[in-house]
Amino acid sequence: MKYYYVNKINQSNGDHEVHYSTCNYLTSVENQEPLGYFIDFKEAVKKAKEKYVQSDGCYFCSNTCHNK
Repeated sequence: MKYYYVNKINQSNGDHEVHYSTCNYLTSVENQEPLGYFIDFKEAVKKAKEKYVQSDGCYFCSNTCHNK
């Protein structure tokens, strides 16, 4: 299991990106919201959507869950 965060600040398209804790594109600490440990990105994104309806996976660390 890996630890995930969601970016509190949305991107220009409105998405709040979900990242692994070790992603090089994880936002600064003050803009991170911890989600917790999950088996996969799908579960982490599901958790993020409880607060930020428009959430998706990071293009770099979770391309399979990234809205293209």
